[in-house]
Amino acid sequence: MNKIICIANQKGGVGKTTTAINLSASLAAAEKKTLLIDGDSQGNTTSGIGADRNSFQTANLYHAMIGQVPLKNVILKTMLPNLDLVPSNQDLIGIEVEFIGFEEKENRLKILLNSLDNHYDFIVIDCPPSLGVMTINALVAADYLIVPLQCEYLAMEGLGYLLNTVKLVKAQLNPRLALGGILLTMFDQRNLLSHQVSEDVRKHFGDKVLKTVIPRNVRLSESPSHGLPIILYDIKSRGALAYIEMAKEIIQGGL
Repeated sequence: MNKIICIANQKGGVGKTTTAINLSASLAAAEKKTLLIDGDSQGNTTSGIGADRNSFQTANLYHAMIGQVPLKNVILKTMLPNLDLVPSNQDLIGIEVEFIGFEEKENRLKILLNSLDNHYDFIVIDCPPSLGVMTINALVAADYLIVPLQCEYLAMEGLGYLLNTVKLVKAQLNPRLALGGILLTMFDQRNLLSHQVSEDVRKHFGDKVLKTVIPRNVRLSESPSHGLPIILYDIKSRGALAYIEMAKEIIQGGL
């Protein structure tokens, strides 16, 4: 049975896409069949995994969401044997308008994923930096939510809104949705503020904070521009080692 993980935080620049790409790649490297879904109209997950986001004008997530094509028809192979991709581009901007009047519009992604017949061990969904239609669809489809949280000033600003949304989705649309963990990102070992934020978050959320911490790492920042997950760009970098450790934590933790 596949496990569906939603990567979400309505605040931008916290490492959602970096986490979606590199967690998926690390799960695939651990021989887990993994599907990565780009749920953001910016298409950064698509390009960050090495696909051309302008090449899918008639077959991307948008066309599957509005019922024009089956989801299986938009799935692409990637350079990693166990990792597939559902690409997106700017077409997805139109989903908010298209879904006006749609019945069960919050369940569209869930229905699409149910059509895949448990082909994957893990499905990882990268969400846009908002609490709009795509993020709600991801939360309704997911078993677990992972929230990347940067170790910087005002890190927890807005987190309450997201967790309140999760409570509403859990109560009304998806009772199985669980907080899989808060992931501390952009941690700078030399920065006192990073240590303070980490301490505060762990004090507040306890064991809901993942043990793995993602460091601020130049090689990790560079890898998307080369269309490579960090394990293919520089497997010895601190960023690669951190995401490999995160994948282990998720597999061993029973997510």
